[in-house]
Amino acid sequence: MRILGIESSCDETGIAIYDSDEGLIGHQLFSQIDIHREYGGVVPELASRDHINRAIPLIRKTLKQANCDLSTITGVAYTSGPGLAGALLTGAAIGRTLAWTLKIPSIPIHHMEGHLLAPLLENPTIQFPFLALLVSGGHTQLIAAKQLGSYEILGESLDDAIGEAFDKTAKMLELPYPGGPEIEKLAKKGNVNQYRFPRPMTDRPGLDFSYSGLKTFAVNTYQTSDKKEQAKADIALAFQTAAIDTLYIKCKRAAEQTGLGHLVIAGGVSANQYLRDRLSDLANVSNIQIHYPSFEFCTDNGAMIAYAGYLRLQKEHNKSLSFSARARWPLTELDPPI
Repeated sequence: MRILGIESSCDETGIAIYDSDEGLIGHQLFSQIDIHREYGGVVPELASRDHINRAIPLIRKTLKQANCDLSTITGVAYTSGPGLAGALLTGAAIGRTLAWTLKIPSIPIHHMEGHLLAPLLENPTIQFPFLALLVSGGHTQLIAAKQLGSYEILGESLDDAIGEAFDKTAKMLELPYPGGPEIEKLAKKGNVNQYRFPRPMTDRPGLDFSYSGLKTFAVNTYQTSDKKEQAKADIALAFQTAAIDTLYIKCKRAAEQTGLGHLVIAGGVSANQYLRDRLSDLANVSNIQIHYPSFEFCTDNGAMIAYAGYLRLQKEHNKSLSFSARARWPLTELDPPI
């Protein structure tokens, strides 16, 4: 099988080709960060328009990189949700049209399932069941992945996702968008002894998260500081440490409760180096192996969609000419492939 993957859920256009024998043979990504930076966040209409402009040229570029042509593609996978409706519809329309024209099967892919499977793309020895932590701008979830398409949410954020909290805190500190990498960079200049922020919801049982209060704590601390560069760095460090220590505590708790021996970390925040360092401590004190995607596959990308499509197209595909996009789509509504 040779699967073309199309990712267009938000502000990155990702195209990839996954071959069942050769693995990932081509992938291209265009990020819209420069387009949205002046607005301080993603503008949905601009995102949709740019996907329209970028998708076909990126498909051609990926085919050239993989040294193949469309006639060799045996299936198409495209992100169908969750995400921005207009952006999703762009990728879905292109994917379904290509599949119909080439008379090959296609399949809609859940964006977060793609992220969850990204570490398996490079390490197919990871076997179900395993524990997963999805951390991104829109999600903070601890998941028991029982099999492909069967996922139990063990805990999730009750308000802001961790990536969203990073972005909002960065904006308050007058840092450029996107905020996560800027917080991480600034935190390296911080004084570890200056502030200690709370680790929300860690003093009670359960695996849910809450980051809204931590964000507010950071805002209040900044307002009472001298607002100079060192104060910003100290706050960035205290915020990042508290946010990620909370993940550490909940992951340790989940590993103990489930007894699962593998923990997969995925989503844009999984690129944070302090997160990786902190969870390596968990591997040292617990009987659990930690798995991450490569940095290039932490953010949205076509490779994870192509790989998820490969796994699912072995047993199912879209037989209808219609397609849809789901801006909201709980991971628990997925089913294992028949």
